[in-house]
Amino acid sequence: MTSHPSRPVADLFSADGRLKAVPRKAARREALLAHLAETLFEADRTYREPEVNEALRAVHEDFPALRRHLVTDGFLSRTKDGADYRRQQRPGSPGGAIPAVA
Repeated sequence: MTSHPSRPVADLFSADGRLKAVPRKAARREALLAHLAETLFEADRTYREPEVNEALRAVHEDFPALRRHLVTDGFLSRTKDGADYRRQQRPGSPGGAIPAVA
């Protein structure tokens, strides 16, 4: 039921559920980020930064990079002070799209 024709992200994880590496190719990284956002963060819930870090640390040691990618690629929104995060709807995803930023 995915709109992405790319390979599934399961091969990016080891048997223990940890991420082997963050893909360098943009399309693969975006598929991974979509997977992480959907599986680690509930829609319509606000997360404090330590909660985000803990969830991401469970899958990869470079959780700050994952958090930054999730925010810059539009999967998570962050308040100006960086304290609160929310999962965002992406264009083409069920439930609507986030507004485009010019």
